[in-house]
Amino acid sequence: MTRRLLYPLNPLYAAAIAAKYAAYDHGWLKTRRLQWPVISVGNISVGGSGKTPFVICLTKLLMQHGLRVDILSRGYGRNSDRVERVYPGVDPGVDPGGDVERFGDEPLLIAQSTGAPVYVGASRYVAGLLAEKNETGPRIHLLDDGFQHRKLVRDLDVVLVHRSDFSETLLPAGNLREPLSSLKRASAVVLREEDAELEQQLRQRGIDAPVWLIRRTVNVPSDAGKTIAFCGIARPEDFFSSVRASNAEVAAGCAFLDHHRYSDEDLRQLIQRARSVKADSFVTTEKDVVRLSRSQKEQLGAIAPLKLVKLEVRLLDESSVLQLISNLKAQDTLNRPNKAINGNEK
Repeated sequence: MTRRLLYPLNPLYAAAIAAKYAAYDHGWLKTRRLQWPVISVGNISVGGSGKTPFVICLTKLLMQHGLRVDILSRGYGRNSDRVERVYPGVDPGVDPGGDVERFGDEPLLIAQSTGAPVYVGASRYVAGLLAEKNETGPRIHLLDDGFQHRKLVRDLDVVLVHRSDFSETLLPAGNLREPLSSLKRASAVVLREEDAELEQQLRQRGIDAPVWLIRRTVNVPSDAGKTIAFCGIARPEDFFSSVRASNAEVAAGCAFLDHHRYSDEDLRQLIQRARSVKADSFVTTEKDVVRLSRSQKEQLGAIAPLKLVKLEVRLLDESSVLQLISNLKAQDTLNRPNKAINGNEK
């Protein structure tokens, strides 16, 4: 997506980004290192690359192979600055021991989906210190949405790239947080299976990081019937296309802004649409269900069943991923002191 009227501001944004990273690269801005290894999962564009399902996938993979993991997240849209652990309820969206406004929707979903400790805070370094104080170590920190968070040293930078990134321009006219050339900092680049041919374009741009391919599977309930599909995510068209590709009949598709908090008026409109077409169900994403309160789910359920569309992500070459990550344990990184260091280290 481009906002042509903002093109004149792009050089200013590009200059600010370049100055910031030069300051880190020359050590003028300091970074801090945690005691345990840090694997950052990030992207170069605003929303929609699939970081959250990938973090869930990677967390489960590491835990299945006996590695201890915690997740450090900013917690986008929180109403609190407090650095704390996420304590999810048993059922998504049912006002957990602190709700989505306290923790943020993505940290809450990650905690519910993996069972791993998730810590939120504006300072991911302080969140990491709290994790290292509370959790049995050593373990691996997964830094959620961390590619631009240079304040915290990471041992691996894993970056998800979406096909649209290759045709996008920088903010504020476009959606790129950084130019594609910034992928030269990446330890690994993640592409969707259907986008495997983009690896050649990366190589042509001088990006030689390993490429990890992922397979994304969208599971739509087979009994959705005629449905009202709604979501508040960065790429709603992907969700609607997946539902339409199933056996479901999408009577209406309702898109809200990413991280949208549903109001009573939103519920009234969804219910009105369902009644007008005599819908058999509502369908939405896991991240949206987290943002619905118990009362809101009951309101929808009184009209038609609320069905959950699940997005599952799997790494196609798990052994290569595990080998790269296991090298962290072979390095002398598990018993290092916390310290501020020169920005020359990633």
